[in-house]
Parts: sequence; structure tokens; C-alpha cells
Amino acid sequence: MGLISEQEATKRMMDFIGISSLEELFQEIPEQVRLEEELDLPGPMREWELLAHLRSMAGRNISSQDMVNFLGAGCYDHHVFSAVKSLIRRGEFFTAYTPYQPELSQGTLQAMFEFQTYVCRLSGMEVANASMYDGASALAEAVLMAQRLRPGRSRVVISGAVHPEYRAVVRTMTHPLGLQLLEVEPDSSWETCWEKLEDSVTPETSCLVIQNPNFFGTIEDLEGIQRAKRAIERVGGLLIFLVVETTSLGLLRPPGELGADIFVGEGQPLGLPMSFGGPHLGLLATKEIFLRQMPGRLVGQSTDNRGRRGFVLTLATREQHIRRERATSNICTNQSLCALAMTIQLALLGPEGLKEIAVRSSEAARCTMEALEGLGGMVIPQKRIYNEFVVRSAFDPLRLNMELLKRGIMGGVDLGRFSPAWKGNWLLCCTERTSPQDIDKLLGCLRDILA
Repeated sequence: MGLISEQEATKRMMDFIGISSLEELFQEIPEQVRLEEELDLPGPMREWELLAHLRSMAGRNISSQDMVNFLGAGCYDHHVFSAVKSLIRRGEFFTAYTPYQPELSQGTLQAMFEFQTYVCRLSGMEVANASMYDGASALAEAVLMAQRLRPGRSRVVISGAVHPEYRAVVRTMTHPLGLQLLEVEPDSSWETCWEKLEDSVTPETSCLVIQNPNFFGTIEDLEGIQRAKRAIERVGGLLIFLVVETTSLGLLRPPGELGADIFVGEGQPLGLPMSFGGPHLGLLATKEIFLRQMPGRLVGQSTDNRGRRGFVLTLATREQHIRRERATSNICTNQSLCALAMTIQLALLGPEGLKEIAVRSSEAARCTMEALEGLGGMVIPQKRIYNEFVVRSAFDPLRLNMELLKRGIMGGVDLGRFSPAWKGNWLLCCTERTSPQDIDKLLGCLRDILA
């Protein structure tokens, strides 16, 4: 068959999928984000001209390494050891893909096994898989896992103090199943409203989702968590425990000790740079009795016929490995490089190092919070925080961020972007990288701006 024109090819494709126009093809894309005019592209360039042009464009980006940074809200500016960056670039790791012949990939399998071990130690759970895409999709997979374990139940209860983008991903992935997602708004001090959460749990509830520290940085009340656990146990549902800022586990009790049935986390704070928001790394762990319904891959250890230790791909319920109708998920492809980065970072930190990171982050946030309260006009209702907190003032957070940017500071997140009810609130974050000089600079700039 000879070549056909672009118009003819387009027509054939539309006929094949049963549409009459390109507008019909793109109807799922909101109109406000569609490009109505032609792309404004420059003409062809010589290679050196193109490289200079691209460097110029890249130079307009501002990195967290170039400025004082108070941004967080799910992506955190922790230090990544140079050894991590060096070791993950070794050829045997850097080029590896999913081990479809796993027994030939002992180094990759051992790295996954070590990663799973670290996730279990962090979370206090019994089994962990060999990583997911990111924390948000891992949470959605955990909800689907709970649905498989508690079939026939149509309700999912989720705290409104869970990261709003995580809740959006759960809505997207559970909508086709007809599940009812009940979200309970937080109270005025940015904590989960435990009474409403308990009242929302019914015999139709398959799982209840909480986050600690929550999206606003609040360390949730332990008694509240236990009340939620008892409420979901009474109806035979499951408690899904989410931790986005995983360095907090250097200080806080692990989810397994608090009664979690499924733990979900985000691995980015442990060894991955912010890097424009990705890639991230999803963590998922659970109790051994739920092992068969866990999505993704699990690596185990065994011995060969000579008694030598070896690693095997023990469980791989992805559709790439088994029949599609029996697969529990197809979302988690090879995140091994990110998982390896987290594994190396944790090996270098050790328990004391992780605790030190958590203590330094928490103390920096506490110092910043107290300093801002002393400014006047800044209201911070939270008492128990980890490394983030919410500030309310008469000054618009968006304008505040723009003024700070001019002075070399990345400000916080304007919570109004997530909900009209949160308008006027500003979410600030500190890490172990936040120095006393950074805090003094923020205070000085705020005095200047608010004067």
C-alpha cells in the first residue's frame, strides 16, 4: 500500500474509532485548556543556535538550590547524599528494566528486597511491595485493594486533611467502579474532624483513609486515630494510613503500631530531589494476611540447589505477568531506580540519621512558626506540627509569594488553589536544610512587605 495524505489518514482513523470530527476526539479535554490557534513556533535553526535557545529557556527556571525555599505540600527539599546520585548511575542499575527473567537479575532483585525491608521497618508493617509510581496512585491502589478485600461495599471514607491532589487521584480511579467517596472536611485548626469521620463510617464502608502528618502539617491526635481505628473495625472495614512526608517516621510512631491495615507513603523525601515535581516513588505495605491482594511485585529470598542465598520474584500480579482478568494492577512498572535511591539514602542515614533529619526539620518549622506569630497579623491555629504549618493573614498569599520571589525567597503554597474555603491561607514548609539565616531573611522580608 502506498503513502496516503494526512487528511486521508485522519479520516480513516476517525472512521475506525467511530467519530465524525476531531472536536469529538478531544471533547474530554476541558475547553479552557485547549489551544485554539496554531502553535507559535520559530523557523528552523542551526544546531548551535538551537542549543543556545534551549539554554536560554532553561535559564529562566528557578531552582530550590538557588533560593531560600519554604515550599512543600507533597514535594520536599531534603538533602540527597552525593553517594546516592553516584551509585544509582552505575550501568547495571541505570539501564535495568523490569526483570522479566528475574533469576538473571540478582543485583536488581536484591536492591528491591532491601527496599521492601526498609519500607517494612519504616511503616511497622509485615510485607511491602517493590514500589509504585507515586504516593497518590499508591493510595488509589490501596483503596482498590481494600475493595477487593471487602467486596460488595460501595463507600470509601477519606479525611479532608488528606492531600487534595491525592484525593483527586482516588476519585479518578474509583469513579468507574461506582464507589461513593465521602470526604470529611477538616476542622478550623487544620486537624481531621474525628467525630464526623466516625459518623461517616457505615457497614457499607470498605476503608477509611487518614494522613499523618496531614496535608496541613498537623500531627493528628493519637486518640483520634484510635477512635477512627475502632470505628472501622466495628464494621469490618480497613484502615489505610497515608504518610507523605516519610522523614516524619524518624520521630513518629510507625503506622503498623497505630493499627494500620494498609500503609501508603511517598518516597520522594528520602533520596529523590524535587526536580520540578517528579519522578516520585509510591510505597505500599500491609499485613501478611492481605498479601494476595497487594498490587505490583514482591521480591523474596530463597536458596538454590547448592544452598546459596538468592532472590526471586515471588509475587507479580501485574497483567504483564499473569492473565489480565486475574491481575490486581498494571500501574506499577519499573520504579526500581527511584526505589534504589531511597534504599541507599536510608542505608547512609541509618535510624539515628533519619531521626536527626526529622528533629532538625521539626525544630526549623517550630522556630519559623513562633517567629511569624511574633510578627503580628499572622494567625496560626495549629499546636502539633511536623515540618509544615498554615498561616492566615490579611495579605493575599499569591501576592506575598510574588513579593518574596523578588527578594530571593520561594514562599509557601496558596491553599486557595485547592478550595475556595481555604482562600487566604498560606502553607509554609521547613526541612533540615532551612537555616536560622533563612528564617531571619524570611522575617526581614515579611516586615518589609507588610509595613
